[in-house]
Amino acid sequence: MKFRLLLSFVVLFSLGLLATPTSAAGFTDIGDTHRAKDEIYFLSTGQIVNGSNGYFFPDREVTRAEAAAMIGRSLNLNGSRTSTTFEDVGSGNFASGYIQSAVKKKIISGYNDGTFRPDVPVTRGEMALLISRAFEYNATTVSSASSELMQRGIAQGMSNGSFGAGLSIKRADFSVFLARAINSGLRVEGQSLLFPEKKYVNTNILNFRSGPSVNYPIIEKLGYGVPVEVAYKIGDWGYVRTSKGQEGFLHMDFLSDDLSGPIIPEPEPVPVDPLSEEVIVLDAGHGYPDNGASGYGILEKDVVLATALKAEKYFKNTPLNVKMTRSTDKKIELADRVSYAKQAGADLFISIHANSFNGSAHGSETYYYGIASTNPTIDQSQALATYIQERLLTAWGTSDRGVKHGNFHVIRENTMPAVLTELGFIDYKPDNDKLRSSYWQDLAAKAIFLGTLDYYYHYEKKDVLKLYDTVGAKPSSKLH
Repeated sequence: MKFRLLLSFVVLFSLGLLATPTSAAGFTDIGDTHRAKDEIYFLSTGQIVNGSNGYFFPDREVTRAEAAAMIGRSLNLNGSRTSTTFEDVGSGNFASGYIQSAVKKKIISGYNDGTFRPDVPVTRGEMALLISRAFEYNATTVSSASSELMQRGIAQGMSNGSFGAGLSIKRADFSVFLARAINSGLRVEGQSLLFPEKKYVNTNILNFRSGPSVNYPIIEKLGYGVPVEVAYKIGDWGYVRTSKGQEGFLHMDFLSDDLSGPIIPEPEPVPVDPLSEEVIVLDAGHGYPDNGASGYGILEKDVVLATALKAEKYFKNTPLNVKMTRSTDKKIELADRVSYAKQAGADLFISIHANSFNGSAHGSETYYYGIASTNPTIDQSQALATYIQERLLTAWGTSDRGVKHGNFHVIRENTMPAVLTELGFIDYKPDNDKLRSSYWQDLAAKAIFLGTLDYYYHYEKKDVLKLYDTVGAKPSSKLH
């Protein structure tokens, strides 16, 4: 069965019907020989998993919040951010909707003290139980769930013969087990798959897909009355086999036991939150071997990356689409930073730096490029710089060095509103104390986030008011 599915994928690629997903294609740490490549790319196509800045981080531990989100996306649960029954999962948490939905379906639960502990790593045994509950295998213990996954060809044991139930599970392994649970064509040898239910297509045209959501490519279109056999269900989707022997996914709402009922029209597409189409690129300056400025034992490349990563988390708790030019200690050439922003279709570009001047200067300043012949977005860039500068001054209480025209490559050569903010002077002790502190870095990150919201709210007139709630803030006064 695995050979047949892979052969189908090869044919679809050759016909141009199944494109490699953009996000998966950009996973520089998932090469052609990676053991979990097929499973990770399958999930990525369906937007069940994602990475950051072109990396998937396969060896990172999976947290309880991440597990709930990935399983929730697999089942097409409601993932809209919401308040939850747990004191440690607020409505701003990226997985709050999936957590609450999964709890209602009794896939996952919290602790007796009223917490969910979203950042606690998931063990292999817990993963087995989660998959068993999500896909209705009915196992009730870690031991029975682990056995069930191995019998179905979803999981394999450790090299020492155990399942390793108490070990934390990595993103690559979680992806392998989840993808195999969804798509039997990816499984290793296990129980023979049966197709016990016979159904008929009850709509004029029904898309037969390679995965259980509309994010997956269409294999072919089936007409009214076409018979199919169903093996199992993934949420509202069925893994089916056609009379031609093809295997894939159909939505169960458009399958009937017989053809006596009315033809059901296809549903209207779900509207997309317009804010999710806004792309914001955060640019942490420098990177090894380019240290940038230094002072009192710390390096600019490190403090600006730490701040950018904290800012990324604030944006990720909203529908806004945030991307990083770098998320590791690696230098990116200036031209490549600009190219990345353009290729990403960025709407805003924010570069983060720290200053130095022989220990004699201090304060914060934010730059924009003020010559329209190169970057035509002067007014927008100046407005964005102004709102970020005001928020940064409020957060840090540093001296105001102003909003200025600056002839820097990353803001000069970009074609979208672009700013470069200098948080403070790394060689001035009071500024340095803030730059080195995780607490003050977080305040700077929050200031960048809020300044961006202020720009959208006041200048672009976009409906971002609800996004302020993620950090318990309100819009600033309109600046002139």
